[in-house]
Amino acid sequence: MKSIRRVKKLISVLLLVFLAAFAFLIYKLQTEAGFYISNASDISLGRVYDRNGDVLFDAKADAQIYGSDYFIDIGNFIGDDSRQMTNTLVAQNKGLLANFSFMLGEQEDGQAAIYTTLNHKVNRKVYDAFEDKNGCAVAYNYLTGEIYICLSKPSVNILNHYSDLDTLETGSLLCKVFYPTVPGSTQKVSTTLAALESMGYDNLISKSYSCSGVYTNQSGKDIKCHLKEGHGMQDITEAFANSCNPFFAQLVEDTDFPLYDIQKTYEKMGYLVNKNGNQKYLDIDGISAFTASTTLADKTDFNTQWGCMGQGETLVSPLQLMVWQSAIANQTGISTYPYLISYATKVNGNPTAQAQTSYSNQMFSETSAKYMREIMLENGRNNYSDLLSDTDVGVKSGTAQVENGEKENSLLVGFVDDINFPIAFCIEIDDRKKGEVTTSDITRVLLRNLYESFYPSEEE
Repeated sequence: MKSIRRVKKLISVLLLVFLAAFAFLIYKLQTEAGFYISNASDISLGRVYDRNGDVLFDAKADAQIYGSDYFIDIGNFIGDDSRQMTNTLVAQNKGLLANFSFMLGEQEDGQAAIYTTLNHKVNRKVYDAFEDKNGCAVAYNYLTGEIYICLSKPSVNILNHYSDLDTLETGSLLCKVFYPTVPGSTQKVSTTLAALESMGYDNLISKSYSCSGVYTNQSGKDIKCHLKEGHGMQDITEAFANSCNPFFAQLVEDTDFPLYDIQKTYEKMGYLVNKNGNQKYLDIDGISAFTASTTLADKTDFNTQWGCMGQGETLVSPLQLMVWQSAIANQTGISTYPYLISYATKVNGNPTAQAQTSYSNQMFSETSAKYMREIMLENGRNNYSDLLSDTDVGVKSGTAQVENGEKENSLLVGFVDDINFPIAFCIEIDDRKKGEVTTSDITRVLLRNLYESFYPSEEE
């Protein structure tokens, strides 16, 4: 009798194990089948929408429905289902778009969809504001993390179905917002923050260095200023606004500013310093954004000083330049992480979990954030007061020498000082020359049109 009871118990246990395994299999098929089916060669995919219901992706799109260049501003960012581009919203989220379920099978008219935070109408206006120049722009809500603007020129018209692939400009299939670029003097935001962390505001503001146009550093190398006659004697606020290289070279050499402190602050901000660290990418709803990197070996060395001014081996993505602005604007030293997917719906129309605001670790102190904010706002009030009517905008411009100094890219990063219109942004123009559209021109288009979307007129 005992042996029979043992056999019964064993059978019961095996039956329970079998049922549990079967239930788990059904769960995996139900929840993950969409992902595998979505990567098949022929599958029905749902749509991607902007925050106002405009279509950003439609597998059945054609020019007659949408217009010949409707998707041009988002081609290399939202992407398509062609597999020509991998680091795009569609390519990285096909599982969310698959009109398939284990229970229902493939549904041609299923309701699988992604609803994003992007404002397509304003995005297109910013894209057009670049005129015939290439570059990129990104803007988000520094309180919530919602990305409103994201574009990169040159782009790709997905309605051409890559029939013009051989004639596309280099970089058309990549959204430069997420890729490393030479930051130029926008790097002085990070260096000023490191100085605030190291020596404090009172000590930093007491430092004055002279600029005669060229400064010969302690290793005998010349650091040139963009103003040939120099800026004379100046403090950190003046040098920051003037983007004065000789001042920052002398600041980096200052005995009150140890190299270790620069490295430490940079690393806390997310830089890979001297190739130390493991974080190579930031994840934006599946899209990979390269993290910042630099080499800081000897504070008296030209390359280290040059790196602290956004040249040398320093590389930062426009996205990360923007994200740091949130930690300054919020006066917390903690960045708000950006996101693009607000929510998604399954094939049966049921919504999935909505996005939640998330934050970085503490990168620098609240005190440093407060003083950095004031320095940037003063620069904005004195030099960029026309960016947005009746509202202060904190900014830092930058000119980045690329291709061995043969070309210069223009950058502008900043934030709007208004909790009811909390926008941080980064604009970059490739190979800009005198007389062409400026980063300020594009920023005005971005901010004013976004503001109107926040506060539409009664006539609209």
